[in-house]
Amino acid sequence: MNVYDFDGTIYYTDCTIDFGFWCMNRHPKLWFTYFPKAVGAFIRHKRGKIPNYLMQRILFSYLTKVDDFDEQIEKYWDKHEQKISKWYLDQKKPDDLIISASPTCVIGPIAKRLGVNYIATEYDRTYGVFLNNLMYAKEKARYIIDHGFPVIDNFYSDSMADTPIALCAEKAYLVTNKATTLQEWPHIGPDLAKKVKEKINTGWIVHLREG
Repeated sequence: MNVYDFDGTIYYTDCTIDFGFWCMNRHPKLWFTYFPKAVGAFIRHKRGKIPNYLMQRILFSYLTKVDDFDEQIEKYWDKHEQKISKWYLDQKKPDDLIISASPTCVIGPIAKRLGVNYIATEYDRTYGVFLNNLMYAKEKARYIIDHGFPVIDNFYSDSMADTPIALCAEKAYLVTNKATTLQEWPHIGPDLAKKVKEKINTGWIVHLREG
């Protein structure tokens, strides 16, 4: 079984943020009712005022304000499906697993189009709350282990924060250059281990890459 992160890995931007701008452009009131709060949450997180999960909950909150969500998410993927990396499409297999911190309601439609399995953050669009842990960093590895998944043959991600699940795989690859370039997962020495720990503790908006 091959396992893939999604944003920045097989899709070269962040689909949750992309879809947020998509919705704001089609529902302009969100620029006033949502966007200032999202920016404020990001700033407060960077200053250490709120934890990562709370920032993400606020960033996801636009999903509670889009009445025509089902229509918009399909239109969004109609246009943005082309951002899926060619290298991934060339090697895609039916038993692939996408595992992402983005919400299931955004990841699910594209995973179904690709015909692969997926795990993502379960977010309740009615109440604006997480239904499970944010599927980020060590939570990915914990989910794989707790649910007894098959051996991971190959794992792919653009973020060193995914080192916990990379260590669960037979082989792991770091994806760079807007999801176009693959390299073997870097050796985790003491200095890089420190950076990885900091990355896991501070969040996933800005991806850490070696160098």
